[in-house]
Amino acid sequence: MSRIYFDNAATTPIDPEVQKEMLEAMQNLYGNASSIHAEGRMARAALEQARKKVANYLGASIGEIFFTSGGSESNNMVLKGAVRDLGVQRIISTPVEHHCNLHSFEAIKRDWPEVEIILLSIDEKGLPDLGQLKETLNDQSKKTLVSLMHSNNETGSMVDLEAIAEMCDEAGVLFHSDTVQTIGYFPFDLSKTRISFISGSAHKFYGPKGSGFVYINNENIVKPMIDGGGQERNMRAGTESIHNILGLAKAMELAYDNLEERKNHVEDLRAYMIQELLKEFDDIHFNGPETGGHYKVLSVSFPPSPRAELLLLNLDIAGISVSGGSACTSGADAGSHVMEAIHGDSPRKTIRFSFSHHNTREEVDIVMEKLKEILE
Repeated sequence: MSRIYFDNAATTPIDPEVQKEMLEAMQNLYGNASSIHAEGRMARAALEQARKKVANYLGASIGEIFFTSGGSESNNMVLKGAVRDLGVQRIISTPVEHHCNLHSFEAIKRDWPEVEIILLSIDEKGLPDLGQLKETLNDQSKKTLVSLMHSNNETGSMVDLEAIAEMCDEAGVLFHSDTVQTIGYFPFDLSKTRISFISGSAHKFYGPKGSGFVYINNENIVKPMIDGGGQERNMRAGTESIHNILGLAKAMELAYDNLEERKNHVEDLRAYMIQELLKEFDDIHFNGPETGGHYKVLSVSFPPSPRAELLLLNLDIAGISVSGGSACTSGADAGSHVMEAIHGDSPRKTIRFSFSHHNTREEVDIVMEKLKEILE
């Protein structure tokens, strides 16, 4: 039996064209990009071409893109570097950020106890209280960084990046956004958006795991977290993983060149599943917006029952891959800090379905039948 994969917010299958690009790089670009001989120059040229491609799709300059191992490293680099190197004394965020950010805040409080961490109130969709943000920004006594994820990875709720960037610019504060879930799904033009830092991870948009990037605005350079050689313009030591970086760039190219077609397909699947869920089940709640959020994420809250308790496991046994929240909790169904922050200690069972352009309406129909078998 073929499995149905509805967990594309956790990771995506690598695109065959990306695999081909990476295999060719592994075969032909084996030189060290720091070497001055022909093989090294070939690797360097390919690396910089990939950087140019990423920068062009994001409306950034080449010198503002630094390749990393993924979103967690990128976010850690920004948050800790902003405190250590840019004199940030206050960070404003929310309790529903990704764990790599929340745990970075804990580490910052441990290592720099004088830094103030403010977590904004959130509404029933997990979105920050922008009135509270504006009021907090009126206090100009401390150098401040606002850190708000573009799209929540569990609910799909999205902040207005442009509005918050403008608010931060007017207040003269730094703005960092974890954009791991939205790179490759929404257009960016960083030449027009006053944002200091964003992050991306290739495996969220059909590229390889272990490859990501951080955008650091030219006005806000931080020091490296990893010391050693002078790679990534002295920002990240370690021999560059050329095949992974080329895979990231190819995946981004495919994502943006096919963005509207993919988006329309996934939006149709999501809307169809919402329609079927409302038709077949009573007391269904959606944790994120039904429209207007991230079109690939659908977080569904089922009423409490003995059958619902084992819903995630039973769907897996039935050949359907979904999640109960973020996939970054040691592989365990350990409950969701996002759902707890929004709903408190609720007995309801949350399942996150997240879709791909590879999925079909027929798969939605199968999932609906399995849900009815399990819950009724």
